[in-house]
Amino acid sequence: MPYEETERLTHIVVVGGGLAGSEASWQLAKRGFSVYLYEMRPFVETPAHSTAQLAEVVCSNSFGGDGEGSAAGILKAELALGGSLILECALISRVPAGGALAVDRDKFSELVSAHIESNSRIRVVREEAMDIPNAPCVIATGPLSSTAMTKALSSRVGDGYLSFFDAVAPIVTRESVNMDKAYIAGRYGRGNDYINCPLDKEEYLAFYEFLTQAERVVPHSFERGMRFEKNSYFEGCMPIEEMASRGVDTLRFGPMKPVGLPDPRTGREPYAAVQLRMDNREGTLLNLVGFQTGLRWGEQERLLKIIPALENADIARFGVMHRNIYVDAPKALDEHLRLKSVLRASGESVFLAGQITGVEGYMESTAMGLVAGLNAACLLRGARLPVWPPESAIGSLLRYLGDDTCGKSFQPMNANLGIFPPLGQKIKDKKLKAKAFYDRSMSVSKAFWSEYD
Repeated sequence: MPYEETERLTHIVVVGGGLAGSEASWQLAKRGFSVYLYEMRPFVETPAHSTAQLAEVVCSNSFGGDGEGSAAGILKAELALGGSLILECALISRVPAGGALAVDRDKFSELVSAHIESNSRIRVVREEAMDIPNAPCVIATGPLSSTAMTKALSSRVGDGYLSFFDAVAPIVTRESVNMDKAYIAGRYGRGNDYINCPLDKEEYLAFYEFLTQAERVVPHSFERGMRFEKNSYFEGCMPIEEMASRGVDTLRFGPMKPVGLPDPRTGREPYAAVQLRMDNREGTLLNLVGFQTGLRWGEQERLLKIIPALENADIARFGVMHRNIYVDAPKALDEHLRLKSVLRASGESVFLAGQITGVEGYMESTAMGLVAGLNAACLLRGARLPVWPPESAIGSLLRYLGDDTCGKSFQPMNANLGIFPPLGQKIKDKKLKAKAFYDRSMSVSKAFWSEYD
């Protein structure tokens, strides 16, 4: 590596030239540090990328909702306060997309590349980083990390703390569940940890019929053959649509099993039941147990409306089935996105950024790049590491990454209002509620950046 040990106080290594790595490099450079940004393309290719540009967008060109009416919009407003390069380039290269921010993907990556490569403090090194540097650094290699970097990360965090596939179920908000049609109970009377949504035979058969005909997401070419083709799924993360294809009663003996769950209003077990489990410490988010799915998002919305207690469900996160590499953040990372194991072993600080931290989405990955860049800058200056206000979108994401209180297996998360701390007041109107979250976020975020900008 061109990086020299003698430069460690003024130079820092960032590995990965995607959205998060580019953002982290930009944040470090504008604070006076020299950055070695390692990007292995074009000399080492990935199955998804097609250019050598930095911050290449390989999937959807949508960066999510814009404005004050959504968590995605709140996150963008916070990134604007932090002087995000990625957001700036996205706004310049945006294309019409209704209420969302979508980009001309070629123009976007060209803009990011031009800014990074023309910055005198950033040196782009076009070679594969084979290991984690023995010095403060930022690792932002994303879901398509190279074999060498994946092995290096695995050796630092342990195989049990590194996951290679997303297989997640939808998450709904607690307040959108119709409790007149649901009930709280644990199986066989053990505890009261679940909300149960009962279905009679007719409702179940309607659910099954829709599920077996619903349209699925077509996997990317680099994901085919991993688990998406018939008979290639991992049994531990079987999507419900695949289970349903095995027979009409398969779900009733699997995730929708009603045994041991009598409805207290009738004293009888329902024909089938969907169980909801807390997904955050406040209980504002509920996970559909065993409902990992690869259905298109619109199909997921229609499917959930068939379940009587979920006819008005507000989906905070859709189910996904795709290739991803991410760490078990609550166990592997500290509150500043540093690998705990490296801190304990050598005292060095290795920051992670982007999707590999366990966030979902372009802007969420960018936010983790901004966080890692600012944290690394403070560390190198000998300053106190920032503590993001939990009322902000960024703070809420960081708080989620550190949440190990629910006894659940960690799954990636995107920005949504369900992970924000409650407002402390009941607001039924969705637009007014989102505006209240926005106003609170802007207040605490402006105060935060007044100290660190």
